[in-house]
Amino acid sequence: MVKKNVDLNGQTILVTGAAGFIGANLVIKLLKEYQNVKVVGLDNVNDYYDVSIKEWRLNDIAGVQKNEWVFIKGNLADKALIDSVFTEYKPAVVVNLAAQAGVRYSISNPDVYIESNLIGFYNILEACRNNMVAHLVYASSSSVYGSNKKVPYSTEDKVDNPVSLYAATKKSNELLAHAYSKLYNIPSTGLRFFTVYGPAGRPDMAYFGFTNKLVKGQTIEIFNYGNCKRDFTYIDDIVEGIIRVMQHAPEKKAGEDGLPIPPYMVYNIGNNSPENLLDFVQILQEELIAAQVLPSDYDFEAHKKLVPMQAGDVPVTYADTTPLERDFGFKPNTSLREGLKRFAKWYYEFYIRK
Repeated sequence: MVKKNVDLNGQTILVTGAAGFIGANLVIKLLKEYQNVKVVGLDNVNDYYDVSIKEWRLNDIAGVQKNEWVFIKGNLADKALIDSVFTEYKPAVVVNLAAQAGVRYSISNPDVYIESNLIGFYNILEACRNNMVAHLVYASSSSVYGSNKKVPYSTEDKVDNPVSLYAATKKSNELLAHAYSKLYNIPSTGLRFFTVYGPAGRPDMAYFGFTNKLVKGQTIEIFNYGNCKRDFTYIDDIVEGIIRVMQHAPEKKAGEDGLPIPPYMVYNIGNNSPENLLDFVQILQEELIAAQVLPSDYDFEAHKKLVPMQAGDVPVTYADTTPLERDFGFKPNTSLREGLKRFAKWYYEFYIRK
């Protein structure tokens, strides 16, 4: 176990991507569970997916009657804005979750990935350099593993062959953070998230997109003829992992050669238990029926189609979480059925009952 060296109580914490799936859930937990914290949230609330979900999340945050919450609508690529936020609020801890997500979208819309994931992240690094922070935590992705054949994926593996622009930008984030940690002594930790899901999640993710299509009576396409495995990780487990990491900033050490090792770490956060896509679809349909999202006599077979692998996709994601367990005594453990049950209940309330 690494020692806790960052006390979140009484601190100002900047969370970018605060209207996003992971960001909003992180903000709520910080506001509820810590004393005298000020959470500053930044998000451009773009229309990559249904803005009403982002507004729902922001309303959920506003309903927390504890601690101070400041929301700023703005773009990560706006350097003047980022600099002014750091100058005014002087965050001790920064959690950079703002990014353009999605593997397939990056194939047809590369510009937004360069703007948000590269220029935006550079602006955060520069602001951290000019306003020294206790810890920078940032989102990476399991996509960096690309077409690696070795499983489970370890942070010790070489990840030099991304199969999508999205993955390339996330690997670039890790490289930039390493350089800034070494040059400017900025403690930074990158987190490679594995297929995050749950209530009020991203509609471009398979479980959400499948549900939308099934409700409309459309056909869902299961890639690689169902021969894909995904390490699904429930949102609460992701947030718990982030908060544990936030409190343990890497420390500068001397290497065996006497040269300094930068205060830099990267961890996987995944369930360490990949699920076959066909099993995932089976559980999803059972929980959608149980939550009354779909009728009990729904003909799933008539609405399923097995198709080839899509460009940019990989056949398996599987996280080696040994370092996470070793350093923080934590391993995600929410079962896929329990997580999809909670999603189905939320979906019923948000879309069906209304």
